[in-house]
Amino acid sequence: MAQSAGGTMVPISGRIEDELYQWFISLKYESAKTNSEKLREALKELKLQHDGAHDFVTALAWFQNVIKPLSQSLSVVERDEKAHSEVMGLLIENISAMAATLISSRPETLTEAKQIEEQLVRRAMALTEALLRQGVTPSAAAFDDAVVRRHSNRTIELALLINQATKGEHNG
Repeated sequence: MAQSAGGTMVPISGRIEDELYQWFISLKYESAKTNSEKLREALKELKLQHDGAHDFVTALAWFQNVIKPLSQSLSVVERDEKAHSEVMGLLIENISAMAATLISSRPETLTEAKQIEEQLVRRAMALTEALLRQGVTPSAAAFDDAVVRRHSNRTIELALLINQATKGEHNG
């Protein structure tokens, strides 16, 4: 049996439908050219996805791998257009962390469910705060410098209402 950096290579064999095979051979992996290499990469991805169902760090790595084509495309756009978006960076970072939390969480008690809820709301509010900071100036650090202000009015209105209600609770 052949050896690889990961250990002994084991041959496998099986039959799949033609449609599934055509899809499989169309997959593009940076480091895989042959069908055997593609199968190894696909199985590594599947293992990472499976392992991520139980572990935040692994889920985060898997999710970041899933959106890697987006990140690479954005890097090319930034280079070619001489543009940069802190907003996209904030979105990718926070949504990735929230997705990893959702993927890896398996609450079994109300206390655990509350902890997950706490993590997700904390992250969502941190994202909201960061986006609102981008709206402080007329031009956000975004591909579209008006995107934050264009979509923040309702959030600001709600924040003002919450602030008024909170003041009323403390005064009454």
